[in-house]
Amino acid sequence: MRLPRKIEQALSFVITTSLVVVFVVLIGLFSRNTFAESDDDESFVLNDAKYVTFYDGDSKLTVKTDAATVGDALKRVDMILNDGDKVEPGLDSEINADNYYINIYRAHPVIVKDGLNDKYLMTASYDAKTIAREAGLTVYDSDEVNLVPNVNFLETGVASVYSVKRNGGRTITVEEEIPFGDEMVKNYNLAPGTQEVQQLGEVGLKKVYYNVLYVDGVEVSREKVNEEIVKAPVARVVSVGANRIEMNPLTASKGVNRYTTTVNGVTLERKETYYDLPMSGVMSLVSGVCGVPASYSVRADGVKVDADGYVLVAAHLGKYPRCSIVETSLGPGKVYDTGTFAESNSEQFDLATDWTIRDGR
Repeated sequence: MRLPRKIEQALSFVITTSLVVVFVVLIGLFSRNTFAESDDDESFVLNDAKYVTFYDGDSKLTVKTDAATVGDALKRVDMILNDGDKVEPGLDSEINADNYYINIYRAHPVIVKDGLNDKYLMTASYDAKTIAREAGLTVYDSDEVNLVPNVNFLETGVASVYSVKRNGGRTITVEEEIPFGDEMVKNYNLAPGTQEVQQLGEVGLKKVYYNVLYVDGVEVSREKVNEEIVKAPVARVVSVGANRIEMNPLTASKGVNRYTTTVNGVTLERKETYYDLPMSGVMSLVSGVCGVPASYSVRADGVKVDADGYVLVAAHLGKYPRCSIVETSLGPGKVYDTGTFAESNSEQFDLATDWTIRDGR
């Protein structure tokens, strides 16, 4: 028996509404589980996050953050720096370790007494002579700077007091930075006119000793008497795009290539030849020495290269020991082999190719 039309419509509405409610509930549960899992999975939120620990006096705070620099990390945790405060490493330093430590040194009031002159400053330093220099005083190597009691506490407050004792010195030691230079390396895989930094440069440090003429409390001249390197600078290595055509490259039809090159400021007459022999034995022999896999491959132009892309070179081993990186007209090469040719020409390079046999190995 068929139900009346109105009852059928009512039942249809109830069933449809129930299905919609069930569907919405399921979606809500699915979404809740999904977001809950995402919240539990820290890597989903902070793929590049690192643990950073801040040391601020007696306080310690460890957070997980994806901040790129020290300054950025301080902003993330709303840590305020006041005038005179110091941070180590510096604000621009990159956070490049999974467990990174940042030290904050808060500035404190200091009074430096030099005879009848008092210098007041806010400083984060605690080294006595460093504080005196920060106060604008010339401090000689034989001078003494000592922490003394603050006898005028009501007048000066909680300031630390340092007293300078002059001992008639005239020599000062100054730490000076040594700028780093650039080392330009030709790269035949880069387009001419382009550059890429392979290694960042590092500033060096030296101690310089001066004799200083000091008249009525004012420095009038200084003369350098000696210097000592504390830390040598590290050169910045820059790859410079080069064009092989400019070097008149070696070809199979040419057979022999001669050109003039400059190495470490010395002009050399270079001769290049090529050979086509299986290199598996040579590479197996030197792989442990040069720290590269024993495998090699043949480039599209028929030149044999190692796993790092260096052209396989035979050379005079007395002048170019195995594993030496050298410049060739076919790109950067590495010395793996030698030959009888080296006895008559220590500047000849024999480049491994597949130009003769053409068997792809």
